[in-house]
Amino acid sequence: QVQLVESGGGLVQPGASLRLSCAASGDIVRVNAMTWSRQAPGKQREFVATITRSGRTSYVASVKGRFTISRDNAKNTVYLQMNSLSPEDTAVYYCNADVNSDSLYKNYWGQGTQVTVSS
Repeated sequence: QVQLVESGGGLVQPGASLRLSCAASGDIVRVNAMTWSRQAPGKQREFVATITRSGRTSYVASVKGRFTISRDNAKNTVYLQMNSLSPEDTAVYYCNADVNSDSLYKNYWGQGTQVTVSS
């Protein structure tokens, strides 16, 4: 089994920054693409950013220039640096990863971390 654990969420004021982390652990041979999504109250979950193992990134338009996704392959960890946060960024942030185990290739999700932006 593989577990993904997010951390770094919290309550911040508009304009502040936060750095989220998501660490994968367990029966891992290789972690491929890692992705951040978010779900705001009353809304559907939406894609935020993704990063391939080689470091290629992609972002939703609303966070381009404010958020930066990165990863540490040695630690099986993905990060999301979030700057210039606004109340519209308030959501539960989830990471997911495509993982090769010994006999399985599967997408795993974390439990999420709450980000609240409010004055």
